[in-house]
Amino acid sequence: MIVRSLDVLDLTLLSRYRRDLLAMDSARTLTHGNPLSAVAMLSYLDPRHHIYTAVASENGISLMGQVTLREEETSARVSFLAPAEDINGLTQPLLDHLVAQAGEWGAFHLLAEVDEDCPAFRLLRQAGFAMYAWQRLWKLPVADPDTVKNDIWRPAAGTDWPAVQSLYGQIVPALLHPIEVLPRQVMGLVCRPQGNIQAYVTVISGPKGIWVQPIVPPDSDCVSEQLAGLTNAMAKGRLRPIFVCVRSYQAWLESILEDLGAQAGPRQAVMVRRLAKVQRVEEKVSAMDKVLVKPTAPAARVVTNQDIPPKE
Repeated sequence: MIVRSLDVLDLTLLSRYRRDLLAMDSARTLTHGNPLSAVAMLSYLDPRHHIYTAVASENGISLMGQVTLREEETSARVSFLAPAEDINGLTQPLLDHLVAQAGEWGAFHLLAEVDEDCPAFRLLRQAGFAMYAWQRLWKLPVADPDTVKNDIWRPAAGTDWPAVQSLYGQIVPALLHPIEVLPRQVMGLVCRPQGNIQAYVTVISGPKGIWVQPIVPPDSDCVSEQLAGLTNAMAKGRLRPIFVCVRSYQAWLESILEDLGAQAGPRQAVMVRRLAKVQRVEEKVSAMDKVLVKPTAPAARVVTNQDIPPKE
């Protein structure tokens, strides 16, 4: 078996696998389209992103996979495996190769999203991936501008970030904080119905669509028609679909999106393979740095009559 990086001789595979691939990064696929399209391949020229494609071959059978790492992120992502119908014994060696590449970039985790009933779910588990959440993508309907308040959402500013971090700490489970890290730069929209930030949505925009992931507490006023107003707040007259990513820790949003007429996609497993482990490092301490602790005096003992020996 041979696992190697994509080269010029593999260009014929791109056209062959373009219509038969398993996309595993919903945000990138919904915003930029097919990762093997001609437009998507131009992203190789973007210095802000790490993109690596590899091919595993054996006995005339080939399997292609891709891993990406966005600027200032600590988790890399499996973009796709192709062809989807031939995912087989080549999957684990290919994934191990992609894991090694993500590790060279300095990523702490490798993420993948796959439908729960997909055969790749089992193969990912065998390759060391573990499911940490589920998600569903909802396509928002076009809202009526006459019934939606357009001024309730606005771009997040630097002064909003402490409030956004507070919302993040309340909604996202603490165990997931190392994996689902807030971006270092201010990005997204905030909802301030009464002057206080009550919701935040991360926004990833592309030529094919807009992907948003909300952070909304259950007692927020930024639901129902406010979520519908995202169409007007972000589309700005462009006919691009808007997809809302609902993770399992915000499942209560699904009933609201259903009432708004949003179209539900299949439930997906969000999986992670950890690439870095916390190690204890022995540190030498000099004699000058040691703290001298004076021994405490023993506590005084209370003498009772039972302690006094009887007189002879």
